[in-house]
Amino acid sequence: MEDKFFRFLKIVGVGFKARAESEVRLLYLKLGCSHEVELVVSPVIRVFCLKNNVVCCIGIDKDMVHQFAAAVRSCKPPEVNQGKGIMYKICLNDQKDIQDIH
Repeated sequence: MEDKFFRFLKIVGVGFKARAESEVRLLYLKLGCSHEVELVVSPVIRVFCLKNNVVCCIGIDKDMVHQFAAAVRSCKPPEVNQGKGIMYKICLNDQKDIQDIH
């Protein structure tokens, strides 16, 4: 069984979209510029879009997945005041479920 590491990225902003093409191994980001940002996906990583504003990066190598997610995030870092940009999507567990276990 192979361990799979994943990272979700959420794109927040008016008109910000993502599109992944698996055959060509490219990720296109529309981030408010006059052109689309084009990122080449390495063969170790698989990228797909759940919605046009949620990107999922999956791979066997944890470092490569996190490095690619950081490269995507660096295209439009999150702004603190306006809340726009590319952010990591964090899935938190419910605290009540954790307390019931103990």
